[in-house]
Amino acid sequence: MEANRRVCIIVSHGGLDEVYPALILANGARMEGIECILFFTFYGLDAVTEDKVDHLHVNMVGNPTSPVPTMLMGLPGMETMAAKMMQSKMTDLDLPTAREMIEILDESGAEIYGCLLAMDMFGRTKDDLVPQVKDVITVGDFYNMSEGSQIIFT
Repeated sequence: MEANRRVCIIVSHGGLDEVYPALILANGARMEGIECILFFTFYGLDAVTEDKVDHLHVNMVGNPTSPVPTMLMGLPGMETMAAKMMQSKMTDLDLPTAREMIEILDESGAEIYGCLLAMDMFGRTKDDLVPQVKDVITVGDFYNMSEGSQIIFT
């Protein structure tokens, strides 16, 4: 394995089904000894926002692979029901919650950052984020940190 391998993952979506792939990729990188930076921007910030991380939904409307017709998925409560079903399946598979995954990633040495522009757009401060977020940075800061890295956009 090459020394100093690094991956930078941009998390731009906040649905439960959209956040987990990024968290799993990051965890896999750390398990392989690959340095990892996660950059949470736009709705991806929900995954690292204290009052939202435990209440992520599944975005089924407009999902072309959804087994449920779009018209039904738009009904009140359907996103919550889909999220509960997915969380139940994840529990059956012994997958950690999103909050636990973030804690695991932090403990493993992954660096977690929030996007300053998105924070400003949504009126959030660093105090609104989970304690594992190392800092709130600009896109320019992210580019400087990610130089020479593989970048994955989710």
